[in-house]
Amino acid sequence: MVTLNKIYTRTGDKGTTGVVTGERLSKTHPRIVAIGEVDELNAAVGVAFAAVQHNSVKGALLAIQNDLFDVGADLATPATLKGELRLSANRIQKLEQAIDELNEDLPALQSFVLPSGPGGAGLIHLARAMARRAERQVWSIVELDDGSFVNPDVPRYLNRLSDYLFVAARTVSREAGGEVLWVPGGGDEPQAQH
Repeated sequence: MVTLNKIYTRTGDKGTTGVVTGERLSKTHPRIVAIGEVDELNAAVGVAFAAVQHNSVKGALLAIQNDLFDVGADLATPATLKGELRLSANRIQKLEQAIDELNEDLPALQSFVLPSGPGGAGLIHLARAMARRAERQVWSIVELDDGSFVNPDVPRYLNRLSDYLFVAARTVSREAGGEVLWVPGGGDEPQAQH
């Protein structure tokens, strides 16, 4: 359990931030940027959680927020210091199972889905796009990493998370009035598909 008694420390006032090892890194260091992207993603998932009424999606979003804290901890902690906080492959399997369960009830796509929709679906799509961005940033640190920091399950989890968020947005959208599909050529009045 983490205990925070003081919120501000002034230690970051010169453009650096501390990591678990005690070293200070620039706030623009790729690893710190990745941690920030995951934090933004977590906040977006939280906003979607607040808007969604679908029970199984809502429960999954809460679990995802906890997973994303583990992802952030993983990115901030060298492999030699990692213990229980490491994100594990079973979290990826849980996402895959949830994807399959939601996708089973969805019709096959005949077009791309516009990233919008009722009932919080648009917010889930926003979180999905942020998951892709976080994944890209994590891959950028994988390219720089000597194997000491990046848990290989982290980028896999983020990839699967964006897939889950896509089917979750489709599910919520369909239950709240229908998905809006892309109309090639910029259709004047796209129609929701039920």
